[in-house]
Amino acid sequence: MQIVVEHSRKDIHNSDIPVICAACEARHGGVCGTLTASQLTELSRHAARRRVEPGSEMIGQGEAANNYANIIRGVVKLSKMLSDGRQQIVGLQFAPDFMGRPFMRESALSAEAATDTDVCAFPRAVIERLVGEAPGLEHRLHEQALKELDEARDWMLTLGRKTAQEKVASFLYLIATHVDPEKGAAKEFDLPLSRADIADYLGLTIETVSRQITKLRKEGVIRVENSRRVIVPDSRRLTRHAGIDC
Repeated sequence: MQIVVEHSRKDIHNSDIPVICAACEARHGGVCGTLTASQLTELSRHAARRRVEPGSEMIGQGEAANNYANIIRGVVKLSKMLSDGRQQIVGLQFAPDFMGRPFMRESALSAEAATDTDVCAFPRAVIERLVGEAPGLEHRLHEQALKELDEARDWMLTLGRKTAQEKVASFLYLIATHVDPEKGAAKEFDLPLSRADIADYLGLTIETVSRQITKLRKEGVIRVENSRRVIVPDSRRLTRHAGIDC
């Protein structure tokens, strides 16, 4: 993990907001968007930008949660391990998601960078103090928790009721909509997971995942370049193949 520490100098055009925050693409959509300029300044004094390579573990299941982080860029894979060593991918996080659960002393999941990932990390004590001082921050964290709960329920439906093609299309739709939330537009992205990880996430075999991707490609729903680059000419077609009502 490469650590890049940013200084909290002030921007000459807006002396109230630190440069690191003013230039952050994730600030407005993430939890930091709820903070005042003085609170951002306080937070930036303790912030550290970290660059994490794909496959690097960011926190392990059961480890002490001493820090929280905003995802600035990239995709993070969340996994749960059973006592016998079996492991299951249970979720993905994208920019500008907040990583961690305030007031929890240890991590219930393991988090691993699925792609090149940049995060802005803060000590747990600083965030938990700000939660008490900034109702907007508490509200935003609550919103994210409810959003993740709704997504988990939708994913339960995907795993329990959808066909193999619908599952694969739903996964591609999930990635596409986090790249660009606009409906109907063409989208282009790199798959953040290997075929093996996609199969694990969907409860399918690697062969089934590859077969369904090939089928979607032959039907013109997607195009695939270099095995990982996916182009979705019309996301509405992908939505229909995923069995999603919009």
